[in-house]
Amino acid sequence: MKLFGLDESRVRALALGVRGGMAASGDSPPTFGTNRERGHDVAPIRINSMPINSMPINSMPINSMPITDMPITNALHLVGSTDVSGSTAGGGRSDDASSTVVSGRASVTRSADNTATLTVTDPVGTDAMGTDPVGTDPMGTDAVRIDAMGTDAMGTDTAAIAEVFARAAWSGIAEPGDGTAGLLVASLGARVALTAILESWSPVRLGALVRDALSGDAPVGPRVLFAVSPAIDFSDADADTSAELEAALDLGLQRWRPRLNSTEVIRFLQQAARVEARLLLATDALWPEALNDLELHAPLALWWRGVPSALAALPNSIALVGARAATGYGEHIAMEASAGLVDRGFAIVSGAAYGIDGMAHRAALASDGITVAFLAGGVDRFYPTGHDSLLTRIVASGAVISELPCGAAPTKWRFLQRNRLIAASSAATIVLEAGWRSGSLNTAGHASALGRPLGAVPGPITSPTSAGCHRLIREFAAVCVTNPSEMAELVGERSIQVPLDFPDTDAGPGPVPRTSDQIRVFDALSGRSPRTVADLSRRAGLSSDAVRGALGGLDLDGAVQEREAGWVRRA
Repeated sequence: MKLFGLDESRVRALALGVRGGMAASGDSPPTFGTNRERGHDVAPIRINSMPINSMPINSMPINSMPITDMPITNALHLVGSTDVSGSTAGGGRSDDASSTVVSGRASVTRSADNTATLTVTDPVGTDAMGTDPVGTDPMGTDAVRIDAMGTDAMGTDTAAIAEVFARAAWSGIAEPGDGTAGLLVASLGARVALTAILESWSPVRLGALVRDALSGDAPVGPRVLFAVSPAIDFSDADADTSAELEAALDLGLQRWRPRLNSTEVIRFLQQAARVEARLLLATDALWPEALNDLELHAPLALWWRGVPSALAALPNSIALVGARAATGYGEHIAMEASAGLVDRGFAIVSGAAYGIDGMAHRAALASDGITVAFLAGGVDRFYPTGHDSLLTRIVASGAVISELPCGAAPTKWRFLQRNRLIAASSAATIVLEAGWRSGSLNTAGHASALGRPLGAVPGPITSPTSAGCHRLIREFAAVCVTNPSEMAELVGERSIQVPLDFPDTDAGPGPVPRTSDQIRVFDALSGRSPRTVADLSRRAGLSSDAVRGALGGLDLDGAVQEREAGWVRRA
């Protein structure tokens, strides 16, 4: 049997290698043969009080199956004519391996090719998730084909393995925070979404599937397949909304397809197994539930190394962040804050950077506390390299986490996206020392936008390294905190914060800031080796058109230079 074009045995071995021998845990997405289909509780077809999915159908004559005129709600393959979106009249898919939930009364006729055609009429009731009856065409009937070999087309264990592999693959295909990828996976599930990329489904077809899923007209449940249900309602979508969705999916496909490389997926899965990294899914008990507040921008999966108790401690954690170029004053404050919060039972979350982050981690370890580091690259390549020994110690008693697969390099864009995980996973964020434009203000912005309590430690008014903290207190309603007790109080009060919108400079218009696309393309460029647009598209995770547009802007700024063999950073 093939899974995503690879032998099932190989996919199984790779998936189990990053799951500690466990295919999935929690409410893993089930498939045929279970009583739960993609987030919907469904009752199995019963024949003489026996579930059809527990019967040896291949040994039972189909024409003796007494299921005529019986209420059903079950997952079945649909067949029928397809429209331009690739969906059948009844809402199922005839040209892919997906399934649907149909409700109604059925009658069965046998065909010459040893299959049975089940005709569903008079839809009854609603499914257990409370959605409207599905599986009916305008005429009130649907043709459903049942394989004579049984309904369990893919075993539950195989489906769980496929989901693990698909989530792992998506962690390398989509850049962190890719909302379009989040929408697609939330709507269809990682397995179907990956199949769509492999089989080059059109944006029109994907758009129809997403609209059906999110409007309740298809049996796809984001609540189970993804940690959250997107707050999007396409039930009354007009033509403009549909066109906008399809345009976003088209751009997404252009970003993802250049990265679709089975060799790369196999390589980082093997590397993860070598370093004993594990893949955490949204259905796992240890999944940080607070990350679900990121909605479509939540990570599709997390790679981690360390001890499980560190993940379990995240709900009672506080993030300590600050400048890399920290002063002695800043490092002293970080040490006292980290040790004091550990003494009060909090775990410490930070980004393992030089300066404030590193001191916060060290103080937590010295106090025999739990500390968690979020990285902007793979968990197999510790960054910065000067913190290799520190991160090794964190793995021994805490956890190192990333949403990027092993081998992924840290970039400026990924650091900015990493900050949203630090802010979302912790109960509060404290900025200990930060300059006027410090990267830690980005973390503070995410925390404030998510409604997390935000605190800032004041410093000398003459110190430029504390200007960012003073700015947070004065302009953005951060709570002034000076000791661990005051920091701990933030968690209890749950202060309401105002979303941050920092100007680029403190005076005057200044230079035009770079767009996110320009940042990602600039990160992907080399100062010595020319790189083509196709290569930059793959490295940056952007479409070719987006890369060309970003290069044009960077060229006007004098930041890049085009050579005969490609583009390079300008010295």
